Amino acid sequence: MADNVRVAVRVRPFNSREKARNAVLIIKMQGNSTYIKDPSTPDQEPRKFAFDYSYWSHDGFKERDNGYLEPVEPQYADQKKVFDDLGRGVLENAWKGYNCSLFAYGQTGSGKSYSMVGYGENKGIIPIFCEELFSEIEVKRGQSKETEYQVTFSMLEIYNEQVRDLLNPASNKKGGLKVRQHPSKGFVVESLVTVPVKDYNDIENRIEEGTRNRTVAATNMNATSSRAHTIVAITFAQKGKNEAGQMMTKTSIVNLVDLAGSERADSTGATGDRLKEGSAINQSLSTLGNCIKALADLSMGKKGALVPFRDSVLTKLLKNALGGNSKTIMIAALSPADINFDETLSTLRFADRAKAIKTKAVVNESPTEKLIRELREENQKLMEQLKMAGQPIIVPGEPGQPQMVGVSEEEVNEMKKEMEQQLLQNQREMEEMKKSWQERLAEQEAANKAKEEQERKGKEMLKTTPHFWNLNEDSQLSRKVIHFIKAGKTKIGNKKADPPPDIVLSGLSILTDHATVTHKSKTITILAHPDAKLMVNGKPERDEKEIHHNDRVMFGSSSLYVLHHPEELVKKKKEGAQLEEVTYDLAQEEIAANSGFDMGKSSGQTKNEMLLQEDLVQMVPMISETNAMAEELDKKVKFEILLISPQARGLKEGRTEVKVKMKSLEDDAEWIWDRNKFLNRKFLMQEMYQNYVEGEDWDLPQERDPFWEPDDAEVLIGSAHVYLQSLAYKIEVEESLSITDHKGNEQGHLQIEAYPCDDKGNEDGDDFVEDPKELIGQSLFFKLKIPHARGLPARFGKGETHCKFKLYLDHEYSVTGRVSGTINPSYAYEKKYSFNPVTKQFVDYLLHTPLVVEVWGKQSGRKISRKETGGGKNNPVPLQRTSEGHEVQNSMSNGSIMSKDEAQNMKLELHKSQKRSERFEKKLKKMRGLVEDAKNKGISTIQIDAIEDILNGGEGDKFKATADIVLHTQKSVDKDGKISSAACSVQ
Repeated sequence: MADNVRVAVRVRPFNSREKARNAVLIIKMQGNSTYIKDPSTPDQEPRKFAFDYSYWSHDGFKERDNGYLEPVEPQYADQKKVFDDLGRGVLENAWKGYNCSLFAYGQTGSGKSYSMVGYGENKGIIPIFCEELFSEIEVKRGQSKETEYQVTFSMLEIYNEQVRDLLNPASNKKGGLKVRQHPSKGFVVESLVTVPVKDYNDIENRIEEGTRNRTVAATNMNATSSRAHTIVAITFAQKGKNEAGQMMTKTSIVNLVDLAGSERADSTGATGDRLKEGSAINQSLSTLGNCIKALADLSMGKKGALVPFRDSVLTKLLKNALGGNSKTIMIAALSPADINFDETLSTLRFADRAKAIKTKAVVNESPTEKLIRELREENQKLMEQLKMAGQPIIVPGEPGQPQMVGVSEEEVNEMKKEMEQQLLQNQREMEEMKKSWQERLAEQEAANKAKEEQERKGKEMLKTTPHFWNLNEDSQLSRKVIHFIKAGKTKIGNKKADPPPDIVLSGLSILTDHATVTHKSKTITILAHPDAKLMVNGKPERDEKEIHHNDRVMFGSSSLYVLHHPEELVKKKKEGAQLEEVTYDLAQEEIAANSGFDMGKSSGQTKNEMLLQEDLVQMVPMISETNAMAEELDKKVKFEILLISPQARGLKEGRTEVKVKMKSLEDDAEWIWDRNKFLNRKFLMQEMYQNYVEGEDWDLPQERDPFWEPDDAEVLIGSAHVYLQSLAYKIEVEESLSITDHKGNEQGHLQIEAYPCDDKGNEDGDDFVEDPKELIGQSLFFKLKIPHARGLPARFGKGETHCKFKLYLDHEYSVTGRVSGTINPSYAYEKKYSFNPVTKQFVDYLLHTPLVVEVWGKQSGRKISRKETGGGKNNPVPLQRTSEGHEVQNSMSNGSIMSKDEAQNMKLELHKSQKRSERFEKKLKKMRGLVEDAKNKGISTIQIDAIEDILNGGEGDKFKATADIVLHTQKSVDKDGKISSAACSVQ
């Protein structure tokens, strides 16, 4: 009978960073329903999803003395509740002989590992399942000696589509372990070590061992742990006689899967990049999503849906769990914070699709002899296939020329090799099945004995001996690598050193002779050797430095460790000193702060400032790693972080964007990448570097090289900000503006003009308005012109340049023509705009938002010194920054600084005064004409003299002071030919 995949969702508490930035809760749960609210549309109703279980673990708990989080409110779901609902069912089905699968899905940091593994007293599903399994085995053994219970354990990791055995790292070769399809077992990992375990303590040790190997592998490969999938497989076999006296074996394979972080695809994609992500970092998760969708479609009755299990390693291994012989549970981990709305909504949609999938589990019970017989039969078939593969097939018509039809000799040899390996694997399985369980346990215990004794001694030494412990972005992988510091001198270097150093480190920028640690009496000092990179608490150190308990030490570009000094720790505790908790984020924040970034404390910071800090915590180590890879691979480029403020993008407020500049070390060329493109390239760089480390053919042609950009790639030269306030008064704009790059350096000048016009495009400067509100509801027509740029950098002289911009609500960029062969391009660009009617929003835009015009170009004919460029240091503009981040320019001879806003307002007032004066002169001239006309018509001389007196003096001053005269001419001459008293009025 087919069963639906059971789906649970669980929301965690706010983490420390979310609390610090006053995150808004967007998740609500009622019963089995989960609601999510879009923070950008607070008036909309929350979206509703229904699941088998909705676990509220956000609040309503307290911490016991032993660290366990227990509920104080009924809605709180603790680890016991989650296991009782989910893990207990897995355990019961395992006893019945069903295959079971439980996998956790969600973005990085959402709480997947907490639910699966847990920490401290808050044990997750995996350890509780193992504890309960062995507890029940002991009870069963006490009741009957007839049945034998066998438990085996394996642990693997999938990273970049490669399978790594975490219990036997020596077997992990280039390309990872192979996954093949077994006729009865489905997809299996070839040569994966499966160890027998006798109790929970055994499993706990193997999980510890696998996690440590995972940490070492991640360090050696410069890999990101959050992008790896971990699969723990527990095989539970029950051997005993049935009612007929026949020996039977009932087997259950339990797969417990902790998936990699499910960040959205655009978080690692790069729109428009010439190199898409060639690595398979995201392949497994994207294929899993495709399989879930196809399986859901099939369950809903859609015919012909193809399930692409074969498209990734992960989905091959999860085929049974998702669409075959397994009882399957999925737990989706949710972040409660508003900043993660998009990822959380994506997780909920994924889980909603998964609940429609159906699987058909059967009890795996067969006679023990049958299993051995099936292996023998498979071996016989393999032997026959091997014999056939060794006999060439003759192509008719070509006597004496043996050829394999449709198969190359290389392919035949590969097929033979695979079949031989399978024969060996089957032979090993048969021998294992013939062995008694006690023999297998004894062999494994003997193999583990020396290792466990060494681990026991190591744990004792931790209490008394100073040591370094590793710090990892994944807290599950921190404290897994330990290096002890002996008395005297301890040499640190890489594995190529001869003689080998006392502490061997792997990772970027580790030299053969990297540093020396001296432990004398109670004092520990560290000295970096020449050219070695070393940081202590975020600061580069060249001289010998005394280090203390909890100090953070960065060796090279990525090997981050913390010093544990037992004697100092005891002393500090006696003194009652507060010991700070050392975290990966803390270490990266201090590195960023010492690199010149503002990493101030959260109090008093805006939300955008705190989000920027999170971006920097992630990006700073990445930049360090890419620079180290570029240096080791001799790629002649350097990377640095750029912070682009909202003001530099023409916005009054918003988030500061983090971008990356790649600069050539051979010439003057540079390129600016957005964050997505950089992440995309970084994974490709990692692949290249790993091939280099492993001695493979690592270098690539330029078109596939992630460190290379073509000379004619378009780059942003800089931007000019033009204020359009004058248009709100129907005054023309004529500006020659500095083109400034991301650092505020001048890169040339850009002429920008805007002229009010009529609906036919005729320019009209007479229609000045005193108050922009007068425009609302009226029509406004104007022409925007970009005549030319002058003095662009010389490296763009042989390339081509163009400008682009978005005005008001434009969705697409307006682009000038492309001009090549000059650093003084004439664009002759003109575009007419019509706003009919003018809205208040548009008036606000004109008054408060500058138009940002970007200047782009292609670098060509490079290798030019900065002295020949049109901008940079040769033509400096004295720029400073206000507290709001605005660029400001020295605009007064006495050295005082005027902001752009102040200068623009002053300029606008001058324009308005000029327009008033021009209008007054025109109206004055018109009035004098009326007076002349009145004289010619014989109007009273007294009245004419009175008007002239007003125009030439006396009241005339009032005219000039107010700069406005309103003529009422509709009744200016009465029946007697005299000017009426309403002929003019002064306001």
